[in-house]
Amino acid sequence: MSLLTGAVEAAFQGAGAKTGLEIWCVDNLQLVPVPKSSHGKFFSGSAYIILNTVLLKSGLHQHDIHYWLGNDAKEADSALVSEKALELDAVLESHAVQYREAQGQETEKFLSYFKPCIIPIEGVFSSGGQFNSETYQVSLLACKGDHVVHVKEVPFSRSSLNHNDVFILDTASKIFLFSGCNSSTQERAKALEVVQYITENKHNGKCDVATIEDGKFVADPDVGEFWSLFGGYAPIPRDLPSTIQKHSEIPSVYLFWISAQGKLCQIGTDSDLLKKEMLNADKCYMLDCGTEIFVWMGRSTTITERKKSISSIEDILSSQGRSKGTHITFLTGGSETAAFRSYFDGWPQTVENLYEEGREKVAAIFKHHGYDVKELPDEDWQPYINCSGTLKVWRVNGSELYLIPTAEQNKLFTGDCYIVQYIYPGDEKDELLFYAWLGCNSVTEDRVEAISHMNAMVDSTKGAAVMAQVIEGEEPIQFYSIFETLIVFKGGMSSRYKCFISEKAITDETFGEQKVALFRIQGSGPNSMQAIQVDPPTWQPVSVREGSEPDVFWNAIGGKAEYPREKETKRYEKDPHLFTCTSTQGDFKVKEIFNFNQDDLTTEDILVLDCYSEIYVWIGRHANVRSKQEALTLGMKFLETDILVEGLSLETPIYVVSEGYEPSFFTRFFVWDSSKTRMHGNSFERKLAILKGQKQKMESPQRSSRKANDTYSSGSHPERSQSKTVSSERLRRSVSPATPVSGSNFEAARNNQFSSTTPIARELFSTTSPDHDTADGSLVSVEVEEPSSMEKASLMKVDGTEVGEELESFPYEQLKVTSNNPVTDIDVTKREAYLSHEEFQEKFGMTKKAFYVLPKWKQDKQKKSLHLF
Repeated sequence: MSLLTGAVEAAFQGAGAKTGLEIWCVDNLQLVPVPKSSHGKFFSGSAYIILNTVLLKSGLHQHDIHYWLGNDAKEADSALVSEKALELDAVLESHAVQYREAQGQETEKFLSYFKPCIIPIEGVFSSGGQFNSETYQVSLLACKGDHVVHVKEVPFSRSSLNHNDVFILDTASKIFLFSGCNSSTQERAKALEVVQYITENKHNGKCDVATIEDGKFVADPDVGEFWSLFGGYAPIPRDLPSTIQKHSEIPSVYLFWISAQGKLCQIGTDSDLLKKEMLNADKCYMLDCGTEIFVWMGRSTTITERKKSISSIEDILSSQGRSKGTHITFLTGGSETAAFRSYFDGWPQTVENLYEEGREKVAAIFKHHGYDVKELPDEDWQPYINCSGTLKVWRVNGSELYLIPTAEQNKLFTGDCYIVQYIYPGDEKDELLFYAWLGCNSVTEDRVEAISHMNAMVDSTKGAAVMAQVIEGEEPIQFYSIFETLIVFKGGMSSRYKCFISEKAITDETFGEQKVALFRIQGSGPNSMQAIQVDPPTWQPVSVREGSEPDVFWNAIGGKAEYPREKETKRYEKDPHLFTCTSTQGDFKVKEIFNFNQDDLTTEDILVLDCYSEIYVWIGRHANVRSKQEALTLGMKFLETDILVEGLSLETPIYVVSEGYEPSFFTRFFVWDSSKTRMHGNSFERKLAILKGQKQKMESPQRSSRKANDTYSSGSHPERSQSKTVSSERLRRSVSPATPVSGSNFEAARNNQFSSTTPIARELFSTTSPDHDTADGSLVSVEVEEPSSMEKASLMKVDGTEVGEELESFPYEQLKVTSNNPVTDIDVTKREAYLSHEEFQEKFGMTKKAFYVLPKWKQDKQKKSLHLF
């Protein structure tokens, strides 16, 4: 129910219905929309409202409202956007988060919408005309920031320069980039993006660029020309010692209730442990965190009360002499940000998947009325790597590794630790993936040994392998798919585990031939099934229906008692978040990168991609990390920090990925260009080469030169690669003898560990007739029928090529799931494929080719928003 009682602002009609940015500006005390061609151009004399809408994996929209105040904006215009931002939130059913943005002090989230930067223009926005400058104005810009950059015009004077920042001197004929000697490589690289932006937008893409390094006095004409513009060279003074490395105390946090009269009444501090229960739904509160202010508005408050509270807060902060750049965030109960929740002790975790809940309710209603409802798979999970590669498994036993025979490698014990090596065919070369599987009852010493052994294996590949730590019970679906069938037994074989249970007088439950076991069977399909031992079974296999168990069944497992009746569910994947991570002398810092893309993976950084169900630690080629084991430790610290206050489990799977060797299950979160990961040099050198149009130097990945399907590309039966189905015989892993491998002798055993049978590449729905091996080794010809219209949809290539023209097109109104006249005989998981190219462009705002380049989770989000999922 909307809080608005009067007419809705005309400019807000339909606001938030589509993903992306919508911007309004005040013009003569009226809100007018800013055309997309002018997005990112802000006038310092104006005030703006910016709405960003994102479609979440849940199918819900997330709205963020920012109101931006230019330094020279009129007080009436600033007051108007503050009020109108609250009205826009009401239009969106009070589910948005509002941010006040002051020119020059913008939040990184706001700046991330306008990469690489915003450079405010002097003057006032006018919907009736364009801003023009009669002569080219020389300007000096200070740039700060490594992933988003704050650009501020400073006086054109030598005294504006310093050793800590990067500066851009923009003249009519040349752009100079001056890098302070204390500035970071990332900051310099980001400033080059600003140079590129200025070149394209102010110089029509044609302008000379010169780079000047602080403190270097070589006989370079560009250096001389730069200093001549300042009247000649003079040294830049050093910072005073008193201003260097000042350690400011962490400010105290205060919680105030805002009275009806606009007065602040303190009700708690962070030293008292703030609780969510202190917030009442019919009141408004202010959380003062020093440099950041939160205004929390209960869902039962009226819009008049909210306006009064916001106005009072702004007046109070002004009277206190607070900086205009103090960030203020306005929240409604139920829409709290992670930053706000982090100040409260034990903020309850709420996992609400309204999309799934609503789907189940609709299905129940239809079933109640006698309709035959077929439920689609919850996730429609597709493997992101070839799951018919070569698998090897070692069990950790002290300082030695014991290679498990192939026939036994799908049987793990909960008291042991294992190293799993998986080799699978990539796009060009074989890819390597290592897992350290840590049983939930394994001892600490074995866990440490497992990680150490895995790290040695990965180091021997010179960074080419991806490694992951997995705790029993928190395995990713991909791990299960690699094994296909996995059995987890109680007990363990490790000598340390045996010693531990002996010392603690714990019964050894390790499964043996003379023992019986009860297993919980779970899985997502025939190629991904698990059996987890839970208790002893009956003596003969008997089918027993729940609720009708005979007494002998209960007696065999120790008597009838309560047991979990719900299906074991895995943590689901959330919308990904990217963070930079630094650890200096024990000080671990995390910062989120908003609206990230591949270019945010800077080669000097260590980054964490948080998907909730699993995290990825990405190591840049020039990052200060000694080993992947160290990166794994950073991943553990990230889980402990739980920066998003989402209840991250310390047992969440952690992948460690090196730049240049990113696997497909990592790159799916980006629109990926593999050539960017093979460039030479640091991030500044790479971007400078691009800016100056120099040919890029590429680094070749140090991987196996053998392609995964080379064996079958020219063999006696080349047509096998076109088979419609693949027999289980062809998917068998390579056989390796059981061999103990000492940690000290690992290098000697390395040649053996990478030997593998080359897997087969497969193409589905081929119209050729492949040969299949029978049990006796003979060949039998299998006829393949022409695919139906439903199967033809699966012929679509989603790797960037155009969708096949043979698909029949249907109108959008017949393809959407809510259609009153739905089309039949189509693949309902690919409804969008049946749209004509014209209607696809109209609905999705892109071509089919561009759409299928997107990561699958982004495709699904777009389809959900259009009711095609």
